[in-house]
This record gives sequence, structure tokens and C-alpha cells, in this order.
Amino acid sequence: MMHTTVGWHVELEFREDEQHTEAAALVRLPDGSEVRAHGHATRHHTDPHQPRVGEEIAGARALNELAMQLLTKAHGEIDSASGRTSHSINV
Repeated sequence: MMHTTVGWHVELEFREDEQHTEAAALVRLPDGSEVRAHGHATRHHTDPHQPRVGEEIAGARALNELAMQLLTKAHGEIDSASGRTSHSINV
């Protein structure tokens, strides 16, 4: 039995000001395609300034969106190859 190791490279970039954090996520797939997603976090004015927390929230939201896009992409590929509609699993 042969095992194949495949690696995906995921990049996250953040833009921040005193109140907002935006995250951009990108994954490059082995076939050369790319999937991109964005996430956002807003600090409530009474919360202390904690940039790392904003990054974690915005990053998680971007990665969640990335995951949903990858599921949609995979189901589209299954549908094309099989000629029928695949059933998605809700995350």
C-alpha cells in the first residue's frame, strides 16, 4: 500500500487599527489553484486593546470561510466527476 504526503500552504495576513482587525486567508492547492477568504473583528470601545485577540477572531473567521469554500469546491468536483449531486455535510 502506497502512502502519499501532500502539503498545503495557508497564509494569513492581518490589517489592524485601534478598533478593527481584518484577516485575509489564502491556500494554494497542489493543482495550482488558490482559494481566498476574509474575516473581520471589531473591538468594543470598552474592551482593552488586545491586538492578538482581534487577530485570533478575524483569523478564525477567515479560516472558517476558507473551509466552507473548500467544501463547496470539493462537492462541485464530485458532482462533475459523478454526474450527480453530492450531499454536503454541515459543519
